[in-house]
Amino acid sequence: MSGLTGQRKKEIIKRDSKVISPSSSRPYPLVVDRANGVIITDVEGRRYIDFAAGIAVMNIGYSNPDVLQAITMQMEKMSHCAFPDFFAEPPVKLAEKLRSLTGYERVFFCNSGTESVEAALKLVMWKTHRQALLGFYGAFHGRTLGSLSLTCSKIIQKEHFPSFQVVHTHYAYCYRCPLHLKYPDCGIECAKQIETVIFKQELSSKDIAAIVVEPILGEGGYIIPPQEFHREIRRICDDHNIMMIADEVQSGCYRTGTFMAMENFKVRADVVCMAKALGAGLPLGAMLSDGHIMDWPPGTHSNTFGGNLAASAGSLAALEFMEKEDLGNNARQVGSHIMKRLHKMQDDYPVIGDVRGLGLMIGVEIVKSDGSIDPKVRDRIVVEGFKKGIILLPCGDSVIRISPPLIITKEEADIGLDRFEEALKKVKSSD
Repeated sequence: MSGLTGQRKKEIIKRDSKVISPSSSRPYPLVVDRANGVIITDVEGRRYIDFAAGIAVMNIGYSNPDVLQAITMQMEKMSHCAFPDFFAEPPVKLAEKLRSLTGYERVFFCNSGTESVEAALKLVMWKTHRQALLGFYGAFHGRTLGSLSLTCSKIIQKEHFPSFQVVHTHYAYCYRCPLHLKYPDCGIECAKQIETVIFKQELSSKDIAAIVVEPILGEGGYIIPPQEFHREIRRICDDHNIMMIADEVQSGCYRTGTFMAMENFKVRADVVCMAKALGAGLPLGAMLSDGHIMDWPPGTHSNTFGGNLAASAGSLAALEFMEKEDLGNNARQVGSHIMKRLHKMQDDYPVIGDVRGLGLMIGVEIVKSDGSIDPKVRDRIVVEGFKKGIILLPCGDSVIRISPPLIITKEEADIGLDRFEEALKKVKSSD
């Protein structure tokens, strides 16, 4: 039987290679079949602890009965109504829930994170009558052309594509400071250079519509900035009449303990982008702002599937489940437990150079003996983890991200961490 199922996996991958765009990146040959809770089962019946949550999408876990029931009930009535052209209650109820959770007065619905960023860019350009933007090295905001202009992660993502007028500057990457300074003595020089360098030498503040920033740098390496970083960005925006856009696509929906990650820094952006976990597994994005900003007239921006009825019903059920189960608190508690175990591993495995995180958004930076990045060993650990039965994903130059579903228990986390340590041992013994 195992031979037959192994053959099925190979056949699916072979068929995939013939019909699916080769632009996707798969770090190892996982062929999924079904999932429940924090466990993914492949087509061979092998079970994996999921430490990736579908790239921080499945915060409520897989096959959540509340969400399944909400989607099923809505599908039996109607799945799509062209909400941008007609009225329906499910998207309104979801928008009202988002307003109660965030305080933002208006919501624009779309289908993904990159679409929410595109909507935000259009809104701030429309509102300010400016077209330039400021982003950060290491940032990832999507792959459509507007968001791609802000993305500054890997050259393969940008090569040969046109770009908006965007200037990038340094994010507060204190473990590996690009300015070779030490926090807190640096005085958040990386943020201050926006005024002292960029505004004076490269781009006038009068031309910038928005500074676009991730509360935690996601694809760039799960980098947690000091508290002062976002506060300084907020001050610069206020002093120069620039909008602040927070990309909460990966960090939102209680992943860091608070509903929006920016709450950890006590900063409120003018515009917020959300997606991933918001859809609970269905395509859904949202751009949020206040009424005095999102006051553009009908026809300025729209789409066909924004406010999809099934996605809205599932999202509302997911948000209510997150609140009911206090998943933000669980993210904090289990995240702290994981961090403690990782710090202990750090003593035994010198390849772990840094452990950082907020809630269940944790990064493990893999290094060489001299402290420099080691992406080859990082990738070997990720692949070896797959062999041991744990789903991991890379990010940044040399980081392994740990972002399991927020429903994970300490016991389940320990099973995953045991497998992660087995992968570390295997890689260490083969060196």
